[in-house]
Amino acid sequence: MTKPDIDSGFLDQLTFEPLTKANWGKFVRLFGERGACGNCWCMWPRLRKQDFREGKENEGNKLAMKELVWAGKPTGILGFYEDLPIAWCAFAPREDFLKLEKSRVHKRIDVQPVWSIPCFFIDKNFRRQGVSVQLLKGIIEYARREKIEIIEAYPTIPTQEKISDSFLWIGLYKSFERAGFEVVDNTSKNRPMMRFYTNKL
Repeated sequence: MTKPDIDSGFLDQLTFEPLTKANWGKFVRLFGERGACGNCWCMWPRLRKQDFREGKENEGNKLAMKELVWAGKPTGILGFYEDLPIAWCAFAPREDFLKLEKSRVHKRIDVQPVWSIPCFFIDKNFRRQGVSVQLLKGIIEYARREKIEIIEAYPTIPTQEKISDSFLWIGLYKSFERAGFEVVDNTSKNRPMMRFYTNKL
């Protein structure tokens, strides 16, 4: 994809919608031949390590994600600019993410039902322009419509000024802070647990 001409107000033109059968093709277009990164297809947080590794071959992870979508399971939110898919954020009930449920660092802090944001993927032509914050705001609006009361995330606080793209997939602390998220657990100093309560005025 060639870098498009982006006007100064393009963030206000972004639209967001959950991944469904209807927009599956746009999700595939965004993720491309590499499945976003190394044939992940956003299945890494959902599978056991061995199953994920096996799924990197023969489009296993892609088919696993498609199976979730076809079953009507919530998987995440797509972001669009002029009908072009440019951003993705995994968003589903925490229990759908096996890696989180087994995490020693990001254990549940209470028994309340939460929906988690474990990862992002933004088209390289649109990175570092505020898309992630706008995407988070779109997720908050979606959560409110769907009566989802608690959104939870586990972003990184970089330890150096220059940030590698390899850190961006879990989200940056500052992006969540700008979107109104607050730290609720500091077990990991560089990857705090943050929450947004949609019913909070």
